[in-house]
Amino acid sequence: MRLKRTYGSREVAVLTGLTARQLQLWTPAGSSRRRSALIGPPPAGYTERRYTPIDLFELLVLADLRRRGFSVQQLHAIMRTLQDRFGSRLFEATGGGGPVQLLTDGREIYARTGRGEFFNLLKTPTQSLLVVGDEGLLKELKARMHRTGKKKRKPADRRLT
Repeated sequence: MRLKRTYGSREVAVLTGLTARQLQLWTPAGSSRRRSALIGPPPAGYTERRYTPIDLFELLVLADLRRRGFSVQQLHAIMRTLQDRFGSRLFEATGGGGPVQLLTDGREIYARTGRGEFFNLLKTPTQSLLVVGDEGLLKELKARMHRTGKKKRKPADRRLT
């Protein structure tokens, strides 16, 4: 699929499965409703609402989270926390190479920083979680065990017959 510079509301509705009303509520064009917007303002110079490829990607992620049972209020909390706490957009946190990576278990949304810290974005976004087991440490330990666990082979007994 070739990306376009911008997408119209009808195209975005078809691609994301969102209704026209959801798009109006999630991406208001006017600045008076900016606080309720999940997606930023439209690109300048257009008379109708247009969406960038990054907007489209973020709407796809938000629509997926909504279908999985996350409320609109939770989506707002995620977007606000990503911006305020981590200075990151949803696009960056879901594959765009940002400072955090989003993870979910289906009930909660977690952010993992580049330093390996985990945060629950819906409950305690400012307090890192205690992580039991560090992937890097576990890999190092496994490698060490693998090296020391090898038994030295004894030369085969030679029987003289």
